[in-house]
Amino acid sequence: MPHRNSIRAIVLSALLCAASVPAPAWAEAKYPDWKGQWRVIGGPMRFDGSKPWGPGQEAPLTPEYQAIFQANLEDQAKGGQGLDVAYKCLSPGMPRATNGYGQMEFVVTPDTTYILVQHILDDRRIFTDGRDWPPELEPSFLGYSIGRWIDTDGDGRYDLLEVETRHFKGPRAYDTSGIPLHKDNQTIVKERIYLDKADANVLHDEVTVIDNALTRPWIVDKSYRRDPNDKRPFWREVNCAENNNHVQIGKENYMLSADGLLMPTKKDQAAPDLRYFNPSRN
Repeated sequence: MPHRNSIRAIVLSALLCAASVPAPAWAEAKYPDWKGQWRVIGGPMRFDGSKPWGPGQEAPLTPEYQAIFQANLEDQAKGGQGLDVAYKCLSPGMPRATNGYGQMEFVVTPDTTYILVQHILDDRRIFTDGRDWPPELEPSFLGYSIGRWIDTDGDGRYDLLEVETRHFKGPRAYDTSGIPLHKDNQTIVKERIYLDKADANVLHDEVTVIDNALTRPWIVDKSYRRDPNDKRPFWREVNCAENNNHVQIGKENYMLSADGLLMPTKKDQAAPDLRYFNPSRN
């Protein structure tokens, strides 16, 4: 009898150990291989990498927001930053985070997919655990993303990630040209992310932006390329605040010269209010 009990204990122990082992092999096999280092195809300074910068993007803006965009371009032409807030090291938010600044990495887990972007605070978290929209959410530049994995060809492996992102705060712009989003921040961004059928080292992100500053949804197919020969890529550190010579005082942007002195960015720009400083005696 003691012998039989010892066998039973060994079997029970083995079953418990098996149950506690993380899922891995079989679970990982359900998801596509997005490992590695990715870089955007077409350049990160434009929302639609297939079209020219600025007006060449042909954003379907309403007349009101087309006028806002034009005023932004005129400010940039004078040396200002227009509606581009990234120079202050703020996250440019969504959908601009899909532009792919620098190196990108996709980390896929059953409950969450992470998109790590080598730029300021653009790392994204996409929940794929079946949750619904929370009743209350604090708005953010990147918003709140819920995704759903789909097996489109029925081979038992997911090949498409559908994502919807809501609950934003502003200001946000599509790219460095300052194409604006509506100030009500009711933007909805939908994505379809999948590997290219002909080239497994090309990843597509079909981005659809629904926004009240647009006359219709703006749909852009973004692509990213992975270097198949770089098995252990080097990941650079990027610190936006380091060596940033922009200085914002009130609503005005100034710059620090090479010798550390405050200088204007626009012709005939007024100096900041210096009432709390003693006049220079030089």
